[in-house]
Amino acid sequence: MDWLTLILSLPTENATARMRAWRTLKACGAAVLRDGVYLMPARTDCEATLAGVAQDVTTHGGSAYLMRTAPAVADAELQALFDRAGDYAPVLQETGRVRAQLDADTVMDVFKQLRKLKKTQAQIAAIDFFPGEASRQVAQALQTLEADANRVLSPGEPTRNDGEIAVLDAAQYQGRLWATRARPWVDRLSSAWLIRRFIDPQARMLWLRTPADCPPQALGFDFDGATFSHVGARVTFETLLASFALQSAGLQQMAAIVHYLDAGGIQPPEAAGLERILAGLRQTHGDDDVLLDEASRVFDALLAGLDR
Repeated sequence: MDWLTLILSLPTENATARMRAWRTLKACGAAVLRDGVYLMPARTDCEATLAGVAQDVTTHGGSAYLMRTAPAVADAELQALFDRAGDYAPVLQETGRVRAQLDADTVMDVFKQLRKLKKTQAQIAAIDFFPGEASRQVAQALQTLEADANRVLSPGEPTRNDGEIAVLDAAQYQGRLWATRARPWVDRLSSAWLIRRFIDPQARMLWLRTPADCPPQALGFDFDGATFSHVGARVTFETLLASFALQSAGLQQMAAIVHYLDAGGIQPPEAAGLERILAGLRQTHGDDDVLLDEASRVFDALLAGLDR
């Protein structure tokens, strides 16, 4: 693909024009290749912005060169310079904080804060030229917060979103056989823990060699065609939370960790440690039942820490 490169230089004494150019380039999302060299995708709006900066620089005694280029570098390497995950992270964190305080008394204030969060998201999205998992994760979190706030404000109102998830009665899912693929990793391990901890305490787990081996009476999870699996941007752990209306702040924080480890996006601070521990357990225990028992102790401890 083509790119726009702006090379500029200003006299040292012209601090005002220098700062104005820097602020404009930062606000428009330009990537910095080196001091005085900026990069943007070759789009009409980007070209207009860079041309305006170039005009201002030359007007104030500097030099500016705006070029359309096709660098001998992989597009993916250049696109990585525009990664906005760090910009989205505070929005996701604040969305979780707002959601934790949602109840009938705070719902109107939550809507007010939601509007601010959506405005911030839109500002980031305007300069997110190559949106990825972080963008989708924040959009999903805001959509979920809005849906939850609407349910509090108007109980019983139907809601719609991409990949609708019906709220189920856990009482109808007791003592069941649950099945997923063998040698479980983060999403399957955490989902199995969630099932036994909050949905079906007497659940029996069946570890499948292939999804085709799933018995008709079993409740499959985390594979194509399973009863519970990925829905839209949600991983299976998040689908189960939504399906059984499990809404505690600690579980929502765990969902963000599981989501990152399974699908990428914004990295919560606890993710790396949890991944290292689970990897060690998986390497140590070849029996999936033992692995789940050991991992469940880790998930119990993590939830206790998050709920403090």
